[in-house]
Amino acid sequence: MSTTGNEDCHVILRGGKEPNYDAAHVDAAAKEIANAALAARLMIDFSHANSSKEYRRQIEVAKDVVAQLATGEGRIMGVMVESHLVEGRQNLVPNRPLEYGKSITDACIGWDDSVAVLEMLAQGVQARRLIKADQ
Repeated sequence: MSTTGNEDCHVILRGGKEPNYDAAHVDAAAKEIANAALAARLMIDFSHANSSKEYRRQIEVAKDVVAQLATGEGRIMGVMVESHLVEGRQNLVPNRPLEYGKSITDACIGWDDSVAVLEMLAQGVQARRLIKADQ
């Protein structure tokens, strides 16, 4: 059995020893992908190492990515956001009731911040579309 591969793949930038969501890291990753003769499609994880594991910093990461989108960056095709109804996280403890809408895994931004991030992203994508329409 063999395959020719899947052209519809993407790379996720999650950060590592340092965050990698900024324009310089996006450009470096896209060039590396292009050197492999693949389409440079990137998804940026706002959480994990890109937010230094501080869930509230996802909003700062979002602002940077939105600025990239608004200047026409077309290689970013998606984002990942740790989001839930209630911000933060809770432990799963036997015989203790859980708070509805609050994560038991990774800490998340809450509903209001999630809406704000989505609105920012929508504005960034709209600006990118206008730039592409003018080209």
